[in-house]
Amino acid sequence: MNVRPSFKVQVQNLETAAFAPFGEIIEARRSAGQFANNPYDPETSPEEPKLTLTNGTPRLWIMHLSHRGVVFKSLARHRRTSQCLGSLQGKEWFIGVAPPNDFADGTKPELDRIAAFRIPGDCVIKLHVGTWHAGPHFVHEECLFFNLENLDTNKKDFDTADLPGEFEMVS
Repeated sequence: MNVRPSFKVQVQNLETAAFAPFGEIIEARRSAGQFANNPYDPETSPEEPKLTLTNGTPRLWIMHLSHRGVVFKSLARHRRTSQCLGSLQGKEWFIGVAPPNDFADGTKPELDRIAAFRIPGDCVIKLHVGTWHAGPHFVHEECLFFNLENLDTNKKDFDTADLPGEFEMVS
């Protein structure tokens, strides 16, 4: 019997500097309302996430997932679009990631750079184009997730890489 090795990945709290190689954090911003004078300008603010949605038709949908646990055996990436994910019910969740690297076919993620993050239920993450990821993962029975990607992401922009074993996200 061939037993695959098991690896532990320490879960980090979601912080801007630690998550920067993989994506951006989108947090709630207080607003005075649609017609109020608001000095914040999203067109000039460096705090706005940099979305790439020009390489296809954007798709905004809600994923209804059953219990996923915190173990992953592969990573996926999208080379044409950024992806945004967030829990709709305020539930905490987890994601395994590795930074974008060479976009050539057959390129594998850098195993020594795999990281795991705890995502609070009150924010959304935007993954950089090409970020390797596993998730969303969670320990709840089920979860609803906001997902912004391209309409054809799962058919035309979905690279996967099998990992040399199981990676478990641990606190």
